[in-house]
Parts: sequence; C-alpha cells; structure tokens
Amino acid sequence: MPQFGRLCCGLALALAGVFPAFGARAETVSLMVGGIEKQIYLPVVLAQRLGYFREAGLDVRILSEPAGVEAADEMLAGAVQGVIGFYDHNIELQSLGKYTESVVQFSGVPGEVELVSTAHPELKAIADLRGHHVGVTGLGSSTDFLTEYLLVKAGLKLSDVTPVPVGAGDSLIAALQQDQVQAAMTTEPTISRLMALGRARVLVDLRTLAGTRAALGGPYPSACLYMETSWVEAHHDTVQSLATALVRALHFIATHSADEIAERMPPDFFVGGRAMYVAALASGKGMFTPDGRMPAGGPETVLAVLSAFMPAVKAGDVDLSRTYTSAFVAAAP
Repeated sequence: MPQFGRLCCGLALALAGVFPAFGARAETVSLMVGGIEKQIYLPVVLAQRLGYFREAGLDVRILSEPAGVEAADEMLAGAVQGVIGFYDHNIELQSLGKYTESVVQFSGVPGEVELVSTAHPELKAIADLRGHHVGVTGLGSSTDFLTEYLLVKAGLKLSDVTPVPVGAGDSLIAALQQDQVQAAMTTEPTISRLMALGRARVLVDLRTLAGTRAALGGPYPSACLYMETSWVEAHHDTVQSLATALVRALHFIATHSADEIAERMPPDFFVGGRAMYVAALASGKGMFTPDGRMPAGGPETVLAVLSAFMPAVKAGDVDLSRTYTSAFVAAAP
C-alpha cells in the first residue's frame, strides 16, 4: 500500500458525495487523521463514504499524517479544526496548559498490538526488550505512550530501549524485516500483514477489552474526534453536525457485517488482500462504541497509565471532565 502523506480526501479517497448538492452551501471543516488507512479510524472514512457529512451540511476535508502527535500539532497550529486520533492526547495537552476535548469517542480499547520479530525468538516478554530497538509510529505518539507504559510496568527504565519512529504499513514492515527494530506497536491492517508474512508474533494484544484490562488496568478509550475546547465552544452547531455524522457511522458499523463495511472502503485500503482486511475487521469490530460515548472508567485508566511515566501528568491536576464531552453525541438524532 502506498504511504499516505498529507492527504486530502477529495483527491486520495475520491469519495462519491464529498461535495454538497448543487446550489447548497456547505461549511468546510478540515480534520487531520493519524494514519487514514488504519482500521481504528474507520468511522471518519465511513462517514465520508456514506455521505453523512454532506447530509449534515458539511464539506469535510480529510487529511492524513503518519502519527497522531503530528496531527495534534497541525490542529494547535490552526491548520485543521479537529483531529481523528487518540483520547490520551487530551490529557497530555491539558497537563501542558492546552485544553482540548474528545467530542465523539470511537473506541474503548487501543486496537493496537505489541509485535516482536520472529527472527528474535528470545523475546518472550516486555522485559526482554531491554537493549533492543522498539518501533512506534512517532515519538510522542499514542503508540509511544503505550509502549512506555508497558516498559515501566515490566520494571524497565525508558532508557533501557531505543524507540524508533517507523510509522505504520510498509515502513514498519520494512523496519522489522531489515532488523532496524525488533518489536513495534501497530494496528490493523499492518498486524495481519505481518502475521501473514510470518515476520512477527503477538507479545501484547490491546485489541480486546480483556487484553486491555490485563495490560492497562481497565478500558482505554482511544480513537476519537478531538478538538480545541475554545473552537468547540465557538462552533457548537458545526461540532454537532460532525458528531451526528460520526454517530451515524458508528451505528452503521454496529449493525453491518465486516464484509458490508468493506464494500464502502477505497480499494487502496485492501493491501494484503480484501479477505485479510475483512477478517481483521470482523475480529476487531467490537472495539468501536455504538454511540460515540465515553466508556465508563476509561478516562481514569488513561490518566493512571500516563501518570506512570509522564511527569507533567503525574505532577499536574488534570480535570478529566474537561478532556471529553458527551453533549454532542447525546444530542445526535
């Protein structure tokens, strides 16, 4: 699959129904995604493909960066109005004095896996990663956060491993194959591609609630739409339209099979084959919330995880109630 740089949905997705009907005036909103091809971010692509944004009166421009931290930087710089990324950034940013909030929560678990190279059978546990190179999508990304927590929980110091930003997809696969990294945190469809190639095996699985509870201590809300609080307060109607479209997409995911959902996806997303994509989605569909609401206890788990290795979060007085809102999804028809 070709690597996605900054990617406008009008060009990269070639989506039918992106533009409003002739004579209608739609509001333009730009959203940055931390890797548009990742299944964890499926709801935003699906909302676009199904025409839900257009029907809500919006012309949504979807752009993509390899890692969520880069997407957050774009939003804070004013280049985009919102980010499709991980909820944990809202807690980190508040600890740094910047207020953002999740307005639609896509999932209650990370949907990520810590993989290790099959060329290194000696790596049987997180503690065995001492002295090795570990891949993350980007430094300061959510995969970086999760990796750091797993290391600390296993009794390692962060300096015991070398984090390497390798992105996802082809670049991550190449890094493992060339032994530039011996382990990496990634998501679908990259997980299935590596497993099919026989290049990696699962060390820690965060795709299910059971696996997430075991590794992180509880539900870990991850993929979401988050925006600066000041922008949300100044553009209530626009945020409501976004939330309505995304909740419709989440409902579609909950009520349709993986095969039916795949029918709506761009062919470019089926790297490794459509059957592989469908199988991965079928097994991982349960990560998505049916209504965009924040899972109970989720913010507390995320705060505890970040506090374990992030001094600013541990030392700060984070107000979790200001890191998300359920008002917009509750008002979605």
